[in-house]
Amino acid sequence: MTTLEIKTIEKSFQENFVLNNLSLQVNDGEFVSILGPSGSGKSTLFHLIGGLYRPDRGDILLDGQSIIGKRGSISYMPQTPSLFPWRTVLENVLLGQELKGKKNKKEAINMMERVGLKGFENAFPHQLSGGMKQRAAFVRAMLSPQTFLCLDEPFSALDEFTRLDMQKWLLSIWEEDRSSVLFVTHNIEEALFLSDRILVLSRRPATVQKEFHVPFSRPRKEEILLTEEFLQWKTKIYKELSQYV
Repeated sequence: MTTLEIKTIEKSFQENFVLNNLSLQVNDGEFVSILGPSGSGKSTLFHLIGGLYRPDRGDILLDGQSIIGKRGSISYMPQTPSLFPWRTVLENVLLGQELKGKKNKKEAINMMERVGLKGFENAFPHQLSGGMKQRAAFVRAMLSPQTFLCLDEPFSALDEFTRLDMQKWLLSIWEEDRSSVLFVTHNIEEALFLSDRILVLSRRPATVQKEFHVPFSRPRKEEILLTEEFLQWKTKIYKELSQYV
């Protein structure tokens, strides 16, 4: 069981007040997305969860234990792949497990095959396309031993079709073990397709302004993207979000 609780977090950098009384919860096995205007503090929130920053006020609890200032408590996938150029793709994928003292090479190879990287185990990052690098970073995050996963706009740099493929791969793999996920995106359609709940942040200093419970059943199929109900929900969330742009 893995739950995350963020309680009345505040964070500022000198005169720049970023987060104000921000609270949220991600339940065990839940996929929660965060939408908000550019510069609203979404990445700052992830840095707080990951222990890179400390809040000025409030607490961050993982399974009931405070993780403020503690690195290595979560698995994290940033906007860019951040692969080490001197390591092979397989070695990059295994990095999270390696840092925790255990490697499962067979599992890594199997997951690489699932995301279309079969045959590239011994290649180096410069030999991969942008989409393939993102897939490698995604596998690395999924294989990390931490049970809570933070994804920070991981597909934002991809073209529309590659992005949809990555979303479907993410869902197919996530469906197997239902890790708890906090996902940051600027894309309303992506948030609706992936999530159980969507949280909308206000402008800075950001707080949770609105919560939407996504009504679509799982497993999700891409056909729902073209339904009238999906469009209605997209419009509803767009109207909420547009107040803070």
